[in-house]
Amino acid sequence: MKKAIRILGIFMLVFVATLSFAACSDDDDPVNNDFFAGTYKGNISYNDGSTNNSTDNGSVFVTKIASGTKYNFAFSNGIPDLNGVEFQQQGDHTLVMVGASATSYIRIDNNELKILYIKDGKTWTANCTR
Repeated sequence: MKKAIRILGIFMLVFVATLSFAACSDDDDPVNNDFFAGTYKGNISYNDGSTNNSTDNGSVFVTKIASGTKYNFAFSNGIPDLNGVEFQQQGDHTLVMVGASATSYIRIDNNELKILYIKDGKTWTANCTR
């Protein structure tokens, strides 16, 4: 009897672990999910006039705020975060920053994150994939 309970316990542990990994898919779409959190990796940089921080092996953790149209961007390597950036849907699976222009934009989809964001003399850039 103890052996059967032990085998059942191990089976349940493996089953729950499998579900946990399946729930965290890289195919999550930031456009169609009420909740979105994903890490994009690649080239990131920050310049505020006195500090220039750049790396080819950085990451940006993106989360969707409860409002449904605003996102936060948490950068690695000591780069300041961008918070509360508002987006609008463009196409089926792409979000573009509201007020985007040729000199300041953020574009995000389920595979790619592109940032050129300039505010108050500070510049954030990212060219990352998931």
